[in-house]
Amino acid sequence: MPDVLDASPYDALLLLSFGGPEGPDDVVPFLENVTRGRGIPKERLKEVGQHYFLFGGVSPINDQNRALLDALREDFAGHHLDLPVYWGNRNWAPYLTDTLREMVRDGRRRILVLATSAYASYSGCRQYRENLADSLAALEAEGLELPKVDKLRHYFNHPGFVEPMVDGVLRSLADLPEDVRDGAHIAFCTHSIPNTAADTSGPVEDHGDGGAYVAQHLDVARLIVDAVRERTGVDHPWQLVYQSRSGAPHIPWLEPDICDHLEERHAAGAPAVVMAPIGFVSDHMEVLYDLDTEATAKARELGLPVRRSATVGADPRFAAAIRELTVERARTERGEDVTPCALGALGASHDLCPVGCCPARAPRPAAAGADSPYA
Repeated sequence: MPDVLDASPYDALLLLSFGGPEGPDDVVPFLENVTRGRGIPKERLKEVGQHYFLFGGVSPINDQNRALLDALREDFAGHHLDLPVYWGNRNWAPYLTDTLREMVRDGRRRILVLATSAYASYSGCRQYRENLADSLAALEAEGLELPKVDKLRHYFNHPGFVEPMVDGVLRSLADLPEDVRDGAHIAFCTHSIPNTAADTSGPVEDHGDGGAYVAQHLDVARLIVDAVRERTGVDHPWQLVYQSRSGAPHIPWLEPDICDHLEERHAAGAPAVVMAPIGFVSDHMEVLYDLDTEATAKARELGLPVRRSATVGADPRFAAAIRELTVERARTERGEDVTPCALGALGASHDLCPVGCCPARAPRPAAAGADSPYA
């Protein structure tokens, strides 16, 4: 009989994501949720929402999360891991608070959280933890018994996250015309964030120029470039670039922007570029608009052959990685010896976010960390 995997003490996994509109009427209310407290006028939100209206007012992220849920449930069942999987969003239905309430009423008391963000940063980690704390506070106010909530470690360098991206870059290179393929540059793309947020990302000991956010992305980029070289014999030039800036012009954000980078590469004589969105788990709006629409139009204007490689999405290897990380964390919680699985130079990330990790400008309670008020 196959071995039964043990997830105890955990009794549920929560897929925690950003959320997105699923029709034109959802766009402005969704953006109001995202920008709540910033005082942005509704007319400005309608302007920002044009990116969504180009796609019928629908963000692909919810359908992509549904596909990932299916992949996780199939993988767990196929490997005899008896752990129910729930889904909650920060900014759109199904809302996180509603899902946590459902989990509590289902009797779940030890919840492990998978966030759809692989790297350390305020917006990619601590903000998720703040939203968890907000939801737990709401349930506490309702008089419900609160569960203990932990978060899976950052998985940017797990083989199940890296290997699908390697395959995506290889497919994109193979799709380029043969006469420009070997000289193609690789632009590893991720979401730009303010320099100050990058510099303070990760634990305090990692704070500095770019912090953990930049270091982790560079580590993944090197892993992919090395794998591509091993499989093709070609050493492609590459650079980490950024996209989707949304802040005030006077505040420094990580650069170069992907469109500026394409102009620079074209001026320098690069014959082609592969855009590899390593900072994103799935092909959501930032990928569909900022890369597939805006950056691809820039490349077309320049006459520069360009391809965009696939994100991980619901790849079975990623689902298997989440299973492995879940079992790894459960064994750690049970006090067993564990050798974490991680590629690259940085090693496995911490299980518990320490005090001072990815701080916000204004301190707020955050769950699932060493500073959690809900330990």
